[in-house]
Amino acid sequence: MTGSHRMAVSARVKASPSEVFRIVTDPSRHVEIDGSGMLEAAPGARRVVAVGDTFEMAMDREPLGDIPMGKYTVLNTVTRIVPDALVEWNIGTLERGAFGHVWGWEITRTDDEETEVTNYCDWSGISEDARDRFPVIPKAMVEKSVTNLVGIVAREAPTPG
Repeated sequence: MTGSHRMAVSARVKASPSEVFRIVTDPSRHVEIDGSGMLEAAPGARRVVAVGDTFEMAMDREPLGDIPMGKYTVLNTVTRIVPDALVEWNIGTLERGAFGHVWGWEITRTDDEETEVTNYCDWSGISEDARDRFPVIPKAMVEKSVTNLVGIVAREAPTPG
């Protein structure tokens, strides 16, 4: 595999960074936001607030049609968090441990009415030989997650003014 080991897609929303942060730090909202169709539930989810916070996701890999893994549970651990600006988590299953890649949301105020949101997957932490075997996260999945978040924010954010 050559080139970048990060897939990112951005969009602007009419909401404050704190409103966007409230949504992306709630694991139960990830099912709504997910662009892959794999996430089914976030059992026992609580808002993540600090590095080391964990949350589980009930998943079904079949919708992707790439790896016949069926249903399983994934444990996620927050690796970086900055209030109203960033939340990032490492993905690993209870059975297999960390995969070495992270997902995240970057949140940046652009002006008084808009905030830029960026969803990303970064697999640069995987060893060089394992990168060749790592499935490349399709851009369509990240784009769909951003589109879904934009829709959620539009429904929930108070109207400025």
